[in-house]
Amino acid sequence: MIQLQQLFSSIFNTTQQPRIFFSPGRINLIGEHTDYNGGHVFPAAINMGTYALAAKRSDNKLNMYSANFPDEGIIDCDLANLAYHEHHRWANFPKGMFLYLMNAGYEIRTGADILFYGDIPNSAGLSSSASLELATGTVFEGLYNKKIDRLEMVKIGQKVENEYIGVNSGIMDQFAVGMGKKNHAILLNCDTMQYYYAPLPLDGYNFIIIHTNKARTLAGSKYNERRLQCENALQDLQSNLNIDSLADLTTDTYEANKHLIRDPIYRKRAKHVVYENARTLQALEKLKQHDLKAFGQLMKESHISLRDDYEVTGKELDTIVEAAWEQSGVIGARMTGAGFGGCAIAIVKTSQKEQFQQQVQQIYQERTELDATFYTVTMHDGAKEITKGVKA
Repeated sequence: MIQLQQLFSSIFNTTQQPRIFFSPGRINLIGEHTDYNGGHVFPAAINMGTYALAAKRSDNKLNMYSANFPDEGIIDCDLANLAYHEHHRWANFPKGMFLYLMNAGYEIRTGADILFYGDIPNSAGLSSSASLELATGTVFEGLYNKKIDRLEMVKIGQKVENEYIGVNSGIMDQFAVGMGKKNHAILLNCDTMQYYYAPLPLDGYNFIIIHTNKARTLAGSKYNERRLQCENALQDLQSNLNIDSLADLTTDTYEANKHLIRDPIYRKRAKHVVYENARTLQALEKLKQHDLKAFGQLMKESHISLRDDYEVTGKELDTIVEAAWEQSGVIGARMTGAGFGGCAIAIVKTSQKEQFQQQVQQIYQERTELDATFYTVTMHDGAKEITKGVKA
């Protein structure tokens, strides 16, 4: 952190001490591709994320620098002109947050210098964009002494993603990043926004993220395609059922009415959503019972459904997850995020973590000629200022 503070002083040529903020990334334990179908998700904020060092300016300039992309230098704009520009790349996320917070009535009179640094791997599917959005939101709140309801900030982050950036994502990422709680996951109803903090009884076990290091080149286009397929399936079902979303269906109701979905591909997509939603609710009950083994079985069933019915895994994710299932000390493993590359997660006995990593790496290298990267993570609080906890 001292290095980042020194970099801030050097980059922005200032002696002003910045305030420091941290916004986590997230994993989703179970409940994949259910958020935009009105269902339940089960994410958790993690201890990898985005740091933001910020200080107010006396003029209207917003100066942004990323230590992850040093060759791009300072990206600057004026508070009066925060329009999207493709060549601003990553900086469009904080620009969008400033613009939409100001449009929501949070008036500010001066700009800021902000240095960002993230330790979330690129293209990992761990919500680096939501982390950047909520980091900016907490900077805005802290620097300008604004009281912003956290749920409002979460919704503004999603609005930036949907309308300003143009990615048609659900609410889960921003919610997990903004509302995270240490040592807990969050069961979230994406339709009603009701949520429940679930303690994670992980004594003797670790959550391990396994990055495929496979570029997620199809993730955007295939994500939008899956959304459209689900919408078409819903329309077919609504010809005979009074439902607002696929997640309104129980598994029994789906089975009794699946013939209404004319396209067999759409039928498979709907099946995943309905059964995944049910699995997610079951997962909460298993955690309440401290039944990690049953929780792990639900993770496995989730991955199989994502592989066979939703078809968003791919060779790399399947290789890692199936290799993980074979290892001793593993309670459960599945892909996490949108799919088509990115990451898997596994619950692994702490005493067998090193052996697990060696064995999975060997299998993955043999079958894909790629190297996986392993990260042991803990569940973290949501985005917040950490200045007082950092030594100068």
